[in-house]
Amino acid sequence: MSARPVNRLTTALLTLAAAVLVLPVVAIFAAWLRPDASTAELFLQLLATVLPDYTATTLWLCTGVALGVTVLGCYSALLVTLFDFPGRRILAWALLLPMAMPAYVVAYAYTDFFQPSSPLMRGLQAALDLPRGALPDVRSLGGAVLVFTLTLYPYVYLLVRAALLARAARLLEAAHLLGAGLTRRILTIALPMARPAIAAGVALVLMETLADFGVSSYFGIQTYTAGIYKAWLVLDDANAASQLASLLLVFVLVLLVVEQRAQQRMRFASSRPNASTNATQPQRLSGLPGLGWIMLGTLPVLLGFVLPTVILIDLWLGSEQQVAWQRFADWCLNSLRLGGITAALAVGLSLALLASKRLSASRWLNSLTQLVSLGYAIPGAVVVVGILMPLRWFQDTPVVSDMSYWVTATSLGIVWAYLVRFCAVAMQSLSSGYARLPQAMDESSKMLGVNGFKLFKQVHLPNLRPSVYLAALLVFIDVMKELPATLVLRPFNSDTLAVVAYQLARDERLGEAAVPSLALVVLGLIPVILVSRSLSKPSQN
Repeated sequence: MSARPVNRLTTALLTLAAAVLVLPVVAIFAAWLRPDASTAELFLQLLATVLPDYTATTLWLCTGVALGVTVLGCYSALLVTLFDFPGRRILAWALLLPMAMPAYVVAYAYTDFFQPSSPLMRGLQAALDLPRGALPDVRSLGGAVLVFTLTLYPYVYLLVRAALLARAARLLEAAHLLGAGLTRRILTIALPMARPAIAAGVALVLMETLADFGVSSYFGIQTYTAGIYKAWLVLDDANAASQLASLLLVFVLVLLVVEQRAQQRMRFASSRPNASTNATQPQRLSGLPGLGWIMLGTLPVLLGFVLPTVILIDLWLGSEQQVAWQRFADWCLNSLRLGGITAALAVGLSLALLASKRLSASRWLNSLTQLVSLGYAIPGAVVVVGILMPLRWFQDTPVVSDMSYWVTATSLGIVWAYLVRFCAVAMQSLSSGYARLPQAMDESSKMLGVNGFKLFKQVHLPNLRPSVYLAALLVFIDVMKELPATLVLRPFNSDTLAVVAYQLARDERLGEAAVPSLALVVLGLIPVILVSRSLSKPSQN
């Protein structure tokens, strides 16, 4: 039975909702088309002053982070997949813990721990007999590379581990039976087979790196994101901010293409049936060399999660300032309110788009779904500029003037920015849920007279409930940790945990910043636990 087309009103409403989410991106590129005599002059001025520095710093940062996450992610995945040792299963999920740490929180913790006046650095300086200032400063480009590497390598680890289990297992076992040594199997089979996974993981990491504002701002790194905020908030130059945002968006779109192509190659290569059931036998690690490899594998967990957590707890307990628990409760309530509203709207819109696409098999709805799903790759700084720029263009228009108030003085603007970014998160989870519902289920229901919304309500929704809960949770956590868009668009006197942590750390009040930072870490542990549980299920079969 052929799918029925969705009625025109539903299609029109979904098109309008998708257009609202895509509008900020369109506005960024539309800034170049506006007839403004100063636009070209301004761009030339940027090109002659800050643009080379922004470009070079961003490229060096991305290069360093890409190398770091590739080494850490691949080593971690190879260690827990191809080798057996005591505590292997514990380490396999512990390697995901740094995902719970927002990068800017690690930056705050490491700044206190590695600053020149800290006991550690003074001890090293005395032990090595070095002059003052000889040791590297963590608040630098190298420090930013270290922070991003330690917090973002799990993206590569997850994808490479899945690729080794699902795609390289049979070939590794065959090579082992033919007498190939372990090093040869890793270099000629495991890593080449995992190249699409590595490319996809690195692309995701670099999109997160380009979207960051907290680390680059706190460390004083002149990246594109920091430049966008400086141009808009410090220099009050909206045109410069839009031009920098468009250049940053080009970087992100290139990475998005790389990630999507890598994912396609992964799906093609993993289509072999029952590949995951023939995992190669892990090799036992023993002796001092084995202990060394195991200890090396625990370093990412220690440096990316354990040490920052211990530092934050120590800062909290050692702070002379009393925690304003009433204000902390207000920050939590603001974060919970924004997270709850966004999660409900994101899941509702994603469900409407995916259900309509499923029921009608419409190419137009399929295109809308793909457009909305690109939002997660868009940095928060770009979303902010894309939302505010049209309001500046038409600020003298009465309707737009009223809209400006609602966007900038209420929660409307910030929820809009969240939806642009995080609808894709909900859509990805719900798409996985829909992929597990066979089309035969729909056909059988239609033969029994269950069609349209009744089919969605009585058949789809009950089976999608786990995916709905997971999608809402992931969006909620992402909203709680989001910093760039919140920093600019939040209503007056509506600070969130992320904003307060950043502001206190910027003012060098790290002891007070530790409390909201720890709250964000605890919240970030929830999706990490869910991911680790999902990874442990295949091993039980």
